[in-house]
Amino acid sequence: MRLGAPVFLKETERNPEKYLLEHVKKGYFAAYCPEGLTIADTQMIQDYRKEAERQNVLFAEVGAWCNLLTSDEVLRKKNLENTIERLALAEELGAKTCVNIVGTRCEENWFGPDAGNYSEDFFSEAVDTAREIVDAVHPRQTKLSFEMMPYSFLDSPEEYLRFLKAADRKEIGVHFDPVNCINSPRIYYQNGAFLQKAFQLLGDRIISMHLKDIRIDHTLVSTAFYEVPIGRGMMDYSVLLREAAKLPAETPLMLEHLETEQDYDLAAAEVKNTARRIGVSFETGK
Repeated sequence: MRLGAPVFLKETERNPEKYLLEHVKKGYFAAYCPEGLTIADTQMIQDYRKEAERQNVLFAEVGAWCNLLTSDEVLRKKNLENTIERLALAEELGAKTCVNIVGTRCEENWFGPDAGNYSEDFFSEAVDTAREIVDAVHPRQTKLSFEMMPYSFLDSPEEYLRFLKAADRKEIGVHFDPVNCINSPRIYYQNGAFLQKAFQLLGDRIISMHLKDIRIDHTLVSTAFYEVPIGRGMMDYSVLLREAAKLPAETPLMLEHLETEQDYDLAAAEVKNTARRIGVSFETGK
């Protein structure tokens, strides 16, 4: 496995050597796509790729992060073109995946809940859109993936498998974010069993993961969950890391949604300590 996270550099100028060396200093041998990099940056893409190979850092993901199924047709076309370009960038950069969400009919934001997100029409549009993206690029090294979210049909391993079967494209894989699948107190308190089943179902279709933690609000009658730093929530990291270690070699596990460099340092230490305790390991570069 490879652990990765955002890094904090004072320099604003793009510098592949400094960017990737900062990952190595932190013990991260997986990296997010450098901010601001586009498919038009031909030479810079090659510079980052060569430096990543030299320093043994794997580019884990290129994010597209837009609403592919908005009801706004003009915006939908723009978002489709953006995701095609980001997948092409992932291919050129040698990243494991280009990741997005399947989209939403929500009008308030690009990821929110809506009744239409569970319709068969929505499912069919998601399948057609995914096919259109990969058929435009025909990636050989990378894959297109979609992050499981609590606000659409793609909210469980079972639904992801249904989606993959319908899409029928080997260029589409699984981005697994376990916290985003915790959508009921039952799963929350039994997440170890959920994780075991999820890894059993998805297996080597998983090409990347996000790591974070989750906590239930005990003060409300209605159900509410909050993301919290790793180790302060209920996610069973012993089960998660033990199962993740069975995935194909080089699978990146990426920390996210923390505010400061110190927060990421603490999260990384918590993950590594748990890994050592249960007898699994991350790439160390040695």
